[in-house]
Amino acid sequence: MATTKTYYMPKDDVGKARLLEHLAKHLPVHAAALGLTENDINEVKADAAAFAYTLSALETVQSNGKLWTAFKNQQRDGGSGGTAYPNLTNLPAPVPAVPLGIIPRLSNLVARIKAARGYSEAIGKDLNIVGTVQVMEIDEVKPIIEITTRGGQPIIQWSKGDADALEIWVDRNDDRGFGLFTIANSPRITDTTPAPATPVQWKYKAIYRLKDDRIGDWSTITPVSVGG
Repeated sequence: MATTKTYYMPKDDVGKARLLEHLAKHLPVHAAALGLTENDINEVKADAAAFAYTLSALETVQSNGKLWTAFKNQQRDGGSGGTAYPNLTNLPAPVPAVPLGIIPRLSNLVARIKAARGYSEAIGKDLNIVGTVQVMEIDEVKPIIEITTRGGQPIIQWSKGDADALEIWVDRNDDRGFGLFTIANSPRITDTTPAPATPVQWKYKAIYRLKDDRIGDWSTITPVSVGG
């Protein structure tokens, strides 16, 4: 048996929106301990409001789309419905727009939080940025890697669990395919390989190691943009 943690980031947009709203509400309490600025807090609050608005507006637009599609079909082919055009439901009141890339910003912020001297597991749990522990058969464990960038350099993070290390491979989009990058003992490692002059995607995959042997399955291949 072995233990690992699930990735803290929800997979669906509703879950991501709830995490943003949770952080916007709870992060100010821990800001001083984590070395966060007022601008950091305001950015999270603005991102949370903007993403919640977008999801609400999208739901309205999609509902209108279904209504108008049904009317169009009846108008074209005939039916028992009325001849009046459907009412267009008003969108929710807009909020200030934010720069593109809400979730990459969130991932980078969480990486900063977890690297802060004042960070603790208790703070992580209060902020909902700690994955749940899973107990799995060794043959079934599969690492989840999270990649952010700082200064143009990829930062790979992973949950260690009961594994001794993580074997990380990278494809640098140079027609050589995947090659061994490193065997990491730390749950956070920076790839300092010089990036190319033009933008490309590097792809990473990883597998757990226990007592110098590979265990479980390879992670999902995770791309990151570098260079340029």
